[in-house]
Amino acid sequence: MAITFTNLSHFAAHAGQSLGETDYLTITQEMVNLFAEATGDHQWIHTDQDRAMRESPYKSTIAHGFLTLSLAPKLLAELYRVESVKMGINYGANKIRFTNAVPVGSRLRMAAQLQQVESQPAGVRATIRCTFYLKDVDKPACIAELVILLLD
Repeated sequence: MAITFTNLSHFAAHAGQSLGETDYLTITQEMVNLFAEATGDHQWIHTDQDRAMRESPYKSTIAHGFLTLSLAPKLLAELYRVESVKMGINYGANKIRFTNAVPVGSRLRMAAQLQQVESQPAGVRATIRCTFYLKDVDKPACIAELVILLLD
């Protein structure tokens, strides 16, 4: 269940705390293929299931690292909302690491921590640490420190 903050000052008061963990999401070959179409990244480790079974150390196709990362906005929306915010904008990232492959068929979830909130003229700039985990695997798949602008 998502945390609801009434306004940005309530959100800012949550800095340094967890925003929670999402439910698991299954990564499908269709998701990977659609991402490959959208980005033009058709490398065989993502799209050629037969070759991946024969030649890949994962014995399966794997999701693009940036596909995993691109799930952050959807998954963050499952964790929190700020009622007063009219618009959120991706501002950037301070650090991104793809630390483990995400084989197709894997179940992935994300944990988020609100690290820092800085006032801006029309809202705030928030830094959120997003850690993506595979079900039953200790090593995270991706760790990203994302920066977003929330405007109200």
